[in-house]
Amino acid sequence: MGLIARKGVQGTSFSEVLEAAGAPRGSLYHHFPGGKDELVLAAMDEASRLALGAIERARGQPADKVAESFISFWRTVLTRSGLEAGCALLAVTLGADTAAQRERAGELFKRFRKVLREMLVEGGVPADRAEGLAAGLLSACEGAVAVARAEASIKPFNLVAAEQVRAIRAAMR
Repeated sequence: MGLIARKGVQGTSFSEVLEAAGAPRGSLYHHFPGGKDELVLAAMDEASRLALGAIERARGQPADKVAESFISFWRTVLTRSGLEAGCALLAVTLGADTAAQRERAGELFKRFRKVLREMLVEGGVPADRAEGLAAGLLSACEGAVAVARAEASIKPFNLVAAEQVRAIRAAMR
């Protein structure tokens, strides 16, 4: 996950995965007989599971706090990695080796949008606004992560994040 988030699919080799895992070559083929495609799909699922788990901790809070929690997750990814890591799902979307990888990314992004929408509604955003705000929050953060990495600065991420929170606060009942 970390290698894909830093280097993308094409930039990540089996050798690097083995080195990072401290595993013998045979174990990779044993656990992932489908090769790199199967490994990438598994990494995407794990990245999604971890991120959704972090977001779910904000369930039941006001919508602006849900947004701040989602933003905080991405800010932490950026700062802990020294602005080197982004979203593994976005990396796969932009450089998928197979249609299955791109399709899985789409499924997982839909899941994120659905969870964010539900949590925004629970937190006080009208249902007719929640899907657009959830899509905006997800898309804005994904783009802001990429821009922050490109500029080697957290500033663009923070600017986008502040606007997303303001928009969600304005929509709250």
